[in-house]
Amino acid sequence: MSQCGAGSADPATETFVAHRDLLFTVAYELLGSASDAEDVLQETWMRWADVDLGAVRDHRAYLVRIAARQALGRLRTLGRRRENYVGSWLPEPLLTAPDVAEDVVLADSVSMAMLVVLESLNPVERAVFVLREVFDLPYGEIAEAVGRNRASVRQIAHRARSHVAARRPRDPVSPAQTRAALRAFHRAVETGDLQGLLDVLAPEVVLLSDGGGVRKAVPRPVVGARKVARLLVAGWERVGDRVSAVPVQLNGWPGLVLRLGAELDGVVAVRVEDGLITGLYFVHNPEKLSRVGRETVLRR
Repeated sequence: MSQCGAGSADPATETFVAHRDLLFTVAYELLGSASDAEDVLQETWMRWADVDLGAVRDHRAYLVRIAARQALGRLRTLGRRRENYVGSWLPEPLLTAPDVAEDVVLADSVSMAMLVVLESLNPVERAVFVLREVFDLPYGEIAEAVGRNRASVRQIAHRARSHVAARRPRDPVSPAQTRAALRAFHRAVETGDLQGLLDVLAPEVVLLSDGGGVRKAVPRPVVGARKVARLLVAGWERVGDRVSAVPVQLNGWPGLVLRLGAELDGVVAVRVEDGLITGLYFVHNPEKLSRVGRETVLRR
C-alpha cells in the first residue's frame, strides 16, 4: 500500500493512515483473520481514494462503512471455505500490546473466546453486532454498510446481542484471574499433575485445536475435564523437555506461545469463568502464526 505512506501530504492518504489501525480492527473482528483483514484494508483504500472528501461529513464513519462492507462480502465467501476446513477452525491469534487489555470493551471483543462465539453468528448478524456493540456506529450507518433498513438492523442487533449473551461468560473476568488460571494450567501440564489439571479445568471444559491439516491437532472438540486433562498430559509427555511455554498477551488477554526447541509450535488461549478454565484454544496451523512474532496495534 505504497500510496499510503505517512509522509504524503495528500488529504485522502493522511485520513486513511490516521484510521488504519481502526479499520484493521474492524476487519479483523468481522473475519477472525489478520491476512484477510489486510486484504480488506487494500480494498478499502482503493475505494476511499476515489471519494470526494468534500462530500463526506464524517470521515471515520465513512471509512468504517467501506471496510465493513468489504469485510462482509469476504466473510460470506470465507464461510463457504471454512465448511471444508480440516478439523476445528480457530481465529488467527494476534500478539497485542498491553494497551489493548486496558480497553475492556476492545479486549473482550477481540478475545479468542469472543471471536469463537462470533463465528456462530451469520455474516450480517456478526457485522451488525461488531459495528454497534464495539464501535458504536449509529444504526443508520450500519444499515448502509450491511444493505438493510434501520428497523431491520435494530432487530438484527437485538437478536445478535441475545445470541452472544447466552454464550459469553456471565460475570466479567479480570486479566489477573485469567493469568492465575493459565499459570496453574501451565504448571500442572508441565509437571504431569493430572489432579492439578482437574483442579483448574471446569467439568465441561471444551478444548479446540486448529492444525489446518498441516500440523497435528485434535480433529474434533474434546469435552470434559478428565478427557482434556489426560490428553494434555499425554501430549506433553511425548514432547518432553523440548517444549517451552512463554507467557504473552494474545488478543488482549494472557496466553502462551509454545515452542519446540527453537521452532514456533503454536499458541494457547483460554476462556475463564469463576476461576476455572472453560475453554482451551490451541492454534498450531503455521499459516495462522505470522502475527505471533510481533505486536499488532488494535484501535476502536
